[in-house]
Amino acid sequence: MESGNRKLIRPSLSEMKEKTEAPRKSAGAPQKRPVPPDQTNAENFYYVKQMQAKTPMVITLKDGEVLKGIIEWYDRSCLKVNREGEPNVLLYKSNIKYMYKDGEA
Repeated sequence: MESGNRKLIRPSLSEMKEKTEAPRKSAGAPQKRPVPPDQTNAENFYYVKQMQAKTPMVITLKDGEVLKGIIEWYDRSCLKVNREGEPNVLLYKSNIKYMYKDGEA
């Protein structure tokens, strides 16, 4: 047996540290939850759904006034509501108390 030309392969000290520290960190530390998104786009989805279906809506304003109509379009701050027998109206979203689908239609 000839063993004169064999080389001993040793991992470096830094490689050994990485191998031993990595499992400890992942096993010992609790998994962090991802940060929730700032916007869910649920409001936009709702408006688009009602616009496409031309759903009659009842919109109650903060001052108590009640408007009935169909949402024609919206943007970040406003809704345009088409009303039958009355002028169409542009509403600031900040003035809306709540809205719901008109059950009479």
